[in-house]
Amino acid sequence: MKSTIISIVIAVILIGGAIFLSNRNPQPKTDINTENATSTNNVTMENGKQIISITARGGYSPRTSTAKAGIPTVLRFVTNGAFDCSSSIRIPSMGIGKNLSQSGSTDIDLGSPKVGTLPGTCGMGMYSFSVDFQ
Repeated sequence: MKSTIISIVIAVILIGGAIFLSNRNPQPKTDINTENATSTNNVTMENGKQIISITARGGYSPRTSTAKAGIPTVLRFVTNGAFDCSSSIRIPSMGIGKNLSQSGSTDIDLGSPKVGTLPGTCGMGMYSFSVDFQ
């Protein structure tokens, strides 16, 4: 009887923990403010360049970003102990393939992208991200 109660308590803790952890990081909405250097989520303006910050670790966050077309743009990947395939990115439409540092940030200059969606993946194609240029 005692072992049954202990098993039930452990199961409840594991299920509750899984539910808690799965709801921790909702995808933020993305938007930019081009009039000053303030940030609205993951897109900022710095020295006339649009900076799109994406966290790479076990995938990409946010998976989809929205930015303005026709502005000099830098895609900044931020890593903190990334040891999986998300530490290698590919943007086939631009011929870009790059290994990211395990911790820190890596900038990729995109020039001034035109209107459209720029898709990218990890080195193995398991995780994806995209930037919607409007």
